[in-house]
Amino acid sequence: MSSQEQQQAGRTATMSDAMVEAIATEMRADEEVFYMGEDVADYGGIFDSTEGLLEEFGRDRVMDVPISETAYLGAAVGAAQAGMRPIAELMFVDFFGVCMDQIYNQMAKNTYMSGGSFGVPMVLTTAVGGTYNDAAQHSQTLYGTFAHLPGMKVVVPSTAYDAKGLMHNAIRDDDPVVYMFHKRLMGIGWMPAPDGPKTPVPEEEYTIPFGSADVKREGEDVTVVTLGLHVHRALEAAETLAEEDDVDAEVIDLRTLVPLDRETVIESVRKTGRLVVVDEDYRSFGVTGEVVASAAEADPGALEAVERVAVPDVPIPYSRPLEEEVNPGVEDVAEAVRAVRE
Repeated sequence: MSSQEQQQAGRTATMSDAMVEAIATEMRADEEVFYMGEDVADYGGIFDSTEGLLEEFGRDRVMDVPISETAYLGAAVGAAQAGMRPIAELMFVDFFGVCMDQIYNQMAKNTYMSGGSFGVPMVLTTAVGGTYNDAAQHSQTLYGTFAHLPGMKVVVPSTAYDAKGLMHNAIRDDDPVVYMFHKRLMGIGWMPAPDGPKTPVPEEEYTIPFGSADVKREGEDVTVVTLGLHVHRALEAAETLAEEDDVDAEVIDLRTLVPLDRETVIESVRKTGRLVVVDEDYRSFGVTGEVVASAAEADPGALEAVERVAVPDVPIPYSRPLEEEVNPGVEDVAEAVRAVRE
């Protein structure tokens, strides 16, 4: 759906509301779909990821679980292998270390290990990102960690419209999907979202295919590739650059990391010749390097200049000024664009 078609859709929604709407629709259509996690029933998810679902579907299908990520993610894998379609929420992506065996060695690999005898059609939802001073164990992004592990699809929405379509697709997918939502984009009252994530959202169901990046802003001079929260920071930087520097930046929202839409990135780089990759994950061994390598391998002659903007390889600080320093901001993106234009 184009931006004009989205506007014609009428009503707007927050990203959390759009996600819940998709989940509710899928739960109504298929009684094998259920949701489990910590504080997802009575509380509605600490980031409003399940708000209102308990009232409609009851505790048999919206289940609070003990604080044992190993136990309930293992249960979700078993339920998926038995033919159900569980959605299991890992409250913070930082907690993946507790249950990595269930994610990496079971959820991701069991279809392969069984020789294709059964699938694992489940969705692992998890909150990512910082910007609200919750320190090193609750503020990481870690897109690259999950994208690096074969066997799972990895989804990262940046707007309400994308969040709904990607969630429908994730629940219907016969492979395991990791659905990573940024806390700052959800639209909850105690953590205001930037301008942009709240978008028009059609009431009817729709899907967005995985592996299809979205050009959020067309441009001729520089390609900016990003995802999640930094889509909105890149768009703000692009507007500033257009006004102050007469630079026309194209902003690409990857939307999914696995599968990764390399073709859209490469096509844009062939047009602009300059690439800036922006990510809230750590700089080393991550998404920024993969995107740059993809462009360089496909057409090294097209790439005249490149810059990466990411979190340095340090734990996320608790201090607000220090966290703001390590997390890429609008001006950091703008500076990188100016650097590749020199």
